[in-house]
Amino acid sequence: MRILHQDPAAGSMRIQIETDDDIWHIYNVAEVGDLITASTTRREEKAADKLRAERAEKRRMTLGIRVEKIEFSDADLRLKILGVIEDGPQDIGQHHTLIFELGDSMEIRKDRWRETQMDRLRRAVEDTNKPRIVFVALDQDEATVAVLRQFGLKEVASMRSGRSGKQYQERSPSGDYHGEIISKLAPLVAEGMPLVILGPGFEKEALAEEGKRRAPEIFSKVYVYHTGQSGMVGVNELMKKGMGSDVLRDSRVGVEMEAVEKVMSEIGRDGLATYGTAELSAAAESGAIETLLILDSKLREQDLDGLVRAVEAQKGNVIVVSGQHDAGRSLESLGGMAAVLRYKV
Repeated sequence: MRILHQDPAAGSMRIQIETDDDIWHIYNVAEVGDLITASTTRREEKAADKLRAERAEKRRMTLGIRVEKIEFSDADLRLKILGVIEDGPQDIGQHHTLIFELGDSMEIRKDRWRETQMDRLRRAVEDTNKPRIVFVALDQDEATVAVLRQFGLKEVASMRSGRSGKQYQERSPSGDYHGEIISKLAPLVAEGMPLVILGPGFEKEALAEEGKRRAPEIFSKVYVYHTGQSGMVGVNELMKKGMGSDVLRDSRVGVEMEAVEKVMSEIGRDGLATYGTAELSAAAESGAIETLLILDSKLREQDLDGLVRAVEAQKGNVIVVSGQHDAGRSLESLGGMAAVLRYKV
């Protein structure tokens, strides 16, 4: 993400979408009631001449709409914002939908920016150049390819080896199990991006060695880990372990999963953790919160700046957790907020 222009007096910020993760961040920052301005296409106003039957052509124009509805699609990584046209060359007062994808820009104008929203955008700018992580979780029979984004894990491909019998003489339907996996990785793995291969048995080592030989540009930064299972279950198992290296620790999702795992462990043994609005408020006021965890959807729904400022004033840490991965769903089961404490309140 890149901040192109900021006008604090007007409450406006112009943003350039540089990664698909930025779309998720904007979804969590944009709100009903905001004025969002962007370049879009719309049909020209109909001519007064009723004899023309043909539909007017679409043309590009800049429109500002007052937001009524926001939709995020993680399937195609697009953001749709529906609202009433308030600024523009035509159709003032009519509805229009703005669609945002990678490479687009927009201006967001708010009556008041919450501090948590500003923090999220600053973090998105800082994280733009951090590499994502691509996972291959495989065994002798099946492989799953997944991508770790800033907002969570997404499975992008799966394939079967097609082997049969104890000798595994039959290869994949194409005759090249590892080749199929490598072909799926080619459009995903950019230069310097970590590639993590995991699973039970020895198939992961075989893929890593063959990949270095056949596609060194993809396997230049490869990590191999043993897990009890393959597939997405294996990926989540590995992430919960912390991976044992810096490959995950540098990612936002890795930090979130590790923090949620810690708070769940403390709650399970009646240790230094708490949850619930009243309990968290009391702990924040007394300076007992070491790390506050808040689900991103909770921040969309409520203004929690007061709680966040109280924690930060006492040198506490605040982590916004995505609801798109297992750790986020665990935090949601606690009401969307929890904290690791310095001492019991």
